[in-house]
Amino acid sequence: MSQPSHPEQTGETALLHLLQLGRRARAAASAAELGFIATNETRALLPYRQAVLWLADGGVTTLSGVAAVEANAPYVQWLERVAAQLRETRPAAPQTLTAADLAADDAAQWAEWWPAHAVWLPLPASGDGASPGAWLFARDTPWREGEIVLLTEWCALWTQSWRLWQPHERRGLMASLREACRALLPTRAALRALCRPLAWGGLVRAFWRRPARRWALLVALALFLPVRLTVLAPAELVPAHPAVIRAPLDGIVDRVLVQPNQTVTAGTPLFEFDRTTLQSRLLVAEQALATAEAEYRQFAQQAVFDGKSKAQIATLQGHIEEKRAEVALVRDLNARAAVTAPQDGVILFDDPNEWVGRPVSTGERVMVVAAPGDVEIEAWLSPADLIDFPEAATLTLYLNALPFSPVDARVRHIAHEAQIRPEGGYAYRLRADLAPGATAPRVGLKGSARITGERVPLVYWVLRKPIAALRAFVGY
Repeated sequence: MSQPSHPEQTGETALLHLLQLGRRARAAASAAELGFIATNETRALLPYRQAVLWLADGGVTTLSGVAAVEANAPYVQWLERVAAQLRETRPAAPQTLTAADLAADDAAQWAEWWPAHAVWLPLPASGDGASPGAWLFARDTPWREGEIVLLTEWCALWTQSWRLWQPHERRGLMASLREACRALLPTRAALRALCRPLAWGGLVRAFWRRPARRWALLVALALFLPVRLTVLAPAELVPAHPAVIRAPLDGIVDRVLVQPNQTVTAGTPLFEFDRTTLQSRLLVAEQALATAEAEYRQFAQQAVFDGKSKAQIATLQGHIEEKRAEVALVRDLNARAAVTAPQDGVILFDDPNEWVGRPVSTGERVMVVAAPGDVEIEAWLSPADLIDFPEAATLTLYLNALPFSPVDARVRHIAHEAQIRPEGGYAYRLRADLAPGATAPRVGLKGSARITGERVPLVYWVLRKPIAALRAFVGY
């Protein structure tokens, strides 16, 4: 990412930008918005390429130009190590940094992640004397002393607004927890009744008398209701048993004789190769064959009177057979330069103009002939959604073009190994056969597939992904 141009600011302009940023910080609606302002809108004050907000109790919280921080990303893990090292070795004052200021292992990765010059800005210390975090800014040019002073002042203004959010959010969370516990725990009178013999009926009535307890009990029972575990995956309709048309020889495609989604019959010409080279090879081979035959006839006439010529006749006959085989091969290649459809069906391929004049190799896939109605579903399951499916699990495909006409199918198989997708990330390929009687839309339509798994408690259905995300975050 190139460093944006940033004209030299006068003192008055810098002060105006500082006041505007302070106003934005005071008007922020959440701590997350404050983090975005610190890492992205500081560009109005000074130029930089990358910015990081690191908190002592939360790690890397916000990155410039990134919507969400991925805790397991190599870049974020490197930043965590650098911030922890700087907090231990650097005093609670702004410091300029280069790769030489880090440990050898982290310094070796500096050029991979950051430009040459950085600045470390600890947040002003709280009541216990410890800094709650720091800002990190990096760019290609060295940092001037006046710029660091300006950043320090902006950091102090920002920290005042940031501290207003932290206690408020904690008090709200703790108050909610106290209210929930107070509603669930029995009262003192109920505890005294519990200690008296034969008082269970009164205890139940006392418990059931409060609406909050009734709702809590109903919610607890509902969390154990059995439900079907389902997952969603992107899917599309693909040919089930297509005839793949591959290039029969090395050459250049001269003409494409069909259009995408065109219906063809067996023997219909599909495309042709450029025959210029093949025709030249055929003329040369035929001329070589004629020369070999003429030479053979000459030696055959001489063999009547010359014994040496008779000894060369067998060699010339073999030479003639070799030339005949070469002519036959070139003629066969010339005949295969026109590719035809092997069966009836619909032609599936890209834009014809992209193939005309394109060199292809023997065996390269050019197009597909799919029989009408011979359709199946292909879906891609992310690793996080690969749950235990029953045999022939049910699948429902909701097409983007036909949202009110779902397609029912049965899962045939799921790949045992994940593959990398063109859009990035790994996924498992899933194939499903259409249910008997299901209408088969045309090949190529895309949508979302819902795959149904085993029955699980509702609480597991709700908390499965949050628990997996929490385990990935804490690593335990």
